[in-house]
Amino acid sequence: MLSGVTQISRIVSKQIFTERKSVNQYEAVRFNELSRVIRLLEDPVSSSLKERHLFMLKKVVKTSHRGFVLRDLADVFKIINICAEKATDDEDYSRILCDLLHTCGRPFLKEKSSDEMNYDTVVMGCLSQMGFLMRIPVPEIRHQICSSVIAFYTCENPRSGFDGVSPTRPDYRRLMVERSGLAETLVMSLPLMENQLSVKLRLLHTLQILSRTSDVNCNLMLKAQAAHKICYHMSEGDPSGQILFRSSEILWNLLENGSKEEVTAQLSNMDCIDSLKQAFLHQLLNGFRHYDQQLRNDLLVLTSLIAANPNARLIESGFVKHLTLLATFPELKSHNPLVRNLRLSFNQEDFEMKKLLLNVIVVLSKDLAALQLFKEGRVMLALMLLIKPRSCDIHSSRRSWTSSQQEELQLQALATLSMLAPLMLDDYIMCQANTCLLLLLDWCLQEDSFRGQGHSFHGTGGRGGKKAQMRYCIRVLRSVVSLGNELVIQDLCDQGGIGQLLGVLRWFLRKKETEDDVSLEIQMDIQVILSALCEGDMHRKELFGSDGVEILLQYLNMDPHLIFGGLGHNKLLLSTVDCVWSCVVGCFNTEDVFLERRGIYLLLHLLQVSPRHMLSMLIGTLLELCENRQALAHMLSWCGEKDASAPQLLLKIWREEEKLMGITRDQRGMITDVKQPIISQTEDGPSSNDFSASVRDVSESLCANIYCMFSKLGFKRLSGLSTEDYITLSIISQYLDFKVAEVWAEVSAELSDEGLAPISSDEEALKSMKKINDDTAGHVRSLQQSILGWQQHEDLQEERRMYTEIIFTHKQRELATDAWRNYVARTSNYSILKEFKRLREESNTRGSEATTDETLEGPPKQKTSSNTVSDQ
Repeated sequence: MLSGVTQISRIVSKQIFTERKSVNQYEAVRFNELSRVIRLLEDPVSSSLKERHLFMLKKVVKTSHRGFVLRDLADVFKIINICAEKATDDEDYSRILCDLLHTCGRPFLKEKSSDEMNYDTVVMGCLSQMGFLMRIPVPEIRHQICSSVIAFYTCENPRSGFDGVSPTRPDYRRLMVERSGLAETLVMSLPLMENQLSVKLRLLHTLQILSRTSDVNCNLMLKAQAAHKICYHMSEGDPSGQILFRSSEILWNLLENGSKEEVTAQLSNMDCIDSLKQAFLHQLLNGFRHYDQQLRNDLLVLTSLIAANPNARLIESGFVKHLTLLATFPELKSHNPLVRNLRLSFNQEDFEMKKLLLNVIVVLSKDLAALQLFKEGRVMLALMLLIKPRSCDIHSSRRSWTSSQQEELQLQALATLSMLAPLMLDDYIMCQANTCLLLLLDWCLQEDSFRGQGHSFHGTGGRGGKKAQMRYCIRVLRSVVSLGNELVIQDLCDQGGIGQLLGVLRWFLRKKETEDDVSLEIQMDIQVILSALCEGDMHRKELFGSDGVEILLQYLNMDPHLIFGGLGHNKLLLSTVDCVWSCVVGCFNTEDVFLERRGIYLLLHLLQVSPRHMLSMLIGTLLELCENRQALAHMLSWCGEKDASAPQLLLKIWREEEKLMGITRDQRGMITDVKQPIISQTEDGPSSNDFSASVRDVSESLCANIYCMFSKLGFKRLSGLSTEDYITLSIISQYLDFKVAEVWAEVSAELSDEGLAPISSDEEALKSMKKINDDTAGHVRSLQQSILGWQQHEDLQEERRMYTEIIFTHKQRELATDAWRNYVARTSNYSILKEFKRLREESNTRGSEATTDETLEGPPKQKTSSNTVSDQ
């Protein structure tokens, strides 16, 4: 056993000796070899000793194959720079330089944890020098630099340990690469790789890795015009197609991690667009693999991003014309060489390309010159063919798209049409788009075997039905009708659009399923369309008729709690009120039906429960309806929650509006400032670039409409008002006078601010207006005080009546108590009962004697006629 222990100790001692020897050897290289190598390479005397140079350099490479220590980096890169100067003319130095650069691809080594922070400046400088070595016109060196950068940036720390040193952390290495500006240097070296295809591919691969996850690297690359340089050279001849692939990937990384605006700005010049066009057409016509088709679609996405830049010269390059032609293919046949022999496989990538082309059309529609190309390319007709439902497409051959693809293209075509139709109104009319859309709307209401998939972005809410198609069909009609073009509106009415839209609303009201946001949006858009169609036209309001009024009443009768539900019922209610204003008000037939069905009551109920932002339209609609005399009776007979009448409700809204405007009133609601009775105390003066504050107040607040409403209802004989209501009503009755005086006060203030003095007559007029305003406000305040005094008098009288009733009640209670006590005494004490009986007998005796005396005296004497007349 002793011999075995001795053998093990010898093995351990030998291993320790070997490790110490390697450490000592490594430190000898650090402190001696590197400095000796530098002196040897820089000494003019030994400049011709090439073999000695190579021997020492190979020794450095051999002993440092695991990586360079941070402390030695400065010396190492001195050696690398010396070799770089000689590498151009000597292949031996070139190979040594490649070996040193290969070692640079390994993680740098640190002796202490603080070395990373202490030597960060040295590391950044060394990495920056590595990028500048790309100037050496040796393909092997350039290739090795790219490989070393990739390895240094991406490799993880090795699992095996080191002797006395440890590798730097991966995040530290990435941080040093970002701070060194290496990515910018590599981009600047791109023009040097024109004739070195393999090196260029490796450099693009390096830039792709550097830009994959780093925002800093992307910004540095953009600073060196990376997007422009890469896009400009990506369509150059490359049989493998790797240049195009790497370039597109780098551009994608720059868009995701860098500044999108800067990327599109660099890609918007003619050279880049022309290069992008050539690359796209090459992939379109010659790419049949799945990979090629994906790359083609990526280029198309880049094109759509460039198209969003108004300074992009897509039209001048002819690219827009090609894209327009492709967007209408295969719906429209053409003899253009680009699509004459083009064959689509109708797979997923071709489907994505079709959707991207439609998206590019939408993006380019902001340019008027592009719209002209769309007219020449018959884009509107192609969209009409795409939106046509399959059941209507009887004469065309069977489509090659699948049912789900066809549904998605139909929805995207409708979305595209909603953007293009207002811009291409002539083409819209020429293609009879109103008819096509109404047919599509009719198809949406039919019950058939069609079931929407609802997978796409535009198919939201349409799964299992045709709601998505209906949504975008209505949206197209709304976008066109909102322009107010009489030809389009008249054509839509002639096609029966009003009745059909009312039918859609009726269909929604009959449905028992729970409403969602898509259903509410459709109904709201339909009401907006009806408002635009019927506004100002008596004949169309008659076409709206009683059926339309019945539908609106059902919407007005919705549960008020849904307004605050957050689903969108508040918007639907606003569109309903607007539809009442546009389609009902102004036509006697529809107004009479609306009043007969108690529509005024519904509006007043909504006015009582609705939030502030909905009150303006409700009061405006009520005011317009009050032009009809029958509406006034409905207004005065309405009784809402807590027995509130319409005048009481309007007065309450007035007081709330005064609080919002900051108008001060006392506790009883009376005027506090006679000089400014309806002006906010915190209101700023009118600016030179703004409207008058008083005029702005009329349009923004509800006070003017409430005043007009009371002008219809009257300021007197309003039942059910409290003292506070009468005090508020006294202010409302003089609202117009106060406003006129306010305007004159603003005129006077503006003249004073501008340093202008009015003439004597105008000055007298201004003073008289001010005095009239003060007198009016004083009169109103006096009236309010008299109302308050009358109310106090009434309260006092009421208090006295109450006290009288209380006293009478107490007296009756005392009498009743005394009577009960006497009764109890009689029944409980016999002597009291005998005394009571005696008193009653005496009373009866005196009564009989008095009766006998009257009998003996005879009947009363008759009055004379004269006395009778005088008495009369």
